[in-house]
Amino acid sequence: MTSLVYIAFQDNDNARYIVDAIVQDNPHAEIQHQPAMIRVQAEGRLEINRTTVEEKLGREWDVQEMLIDVITLGGNVEEDEDRFALHWN
Repeated sequence: MTSLVYIAFQDNDNARYIVDAIVQDNPHAEIQHQPAMIRVQAEGRLEINRTTVEEKLGREWDVQEMLIDVITLGGNVEEDEDRFALHWN
């Protein structure tokens, strides 16, 4: 059985673009809209790709910017300048 990885964002304009990008790159992801929060979860792995977020935002985007809107996350993190990934070892 694969465990769920997840990331939760404040529900604001910026985070909505990031969530749209996550859904595009991770069609297996489940989105839960809760009061003031958007939770994204998936079995196994989630990837947030800089280029996809930049397409959604219409501007350059640094992966570190995302952390302003993050409430919590679950999983091991792999991060570089082009992507942020969550998975369980």
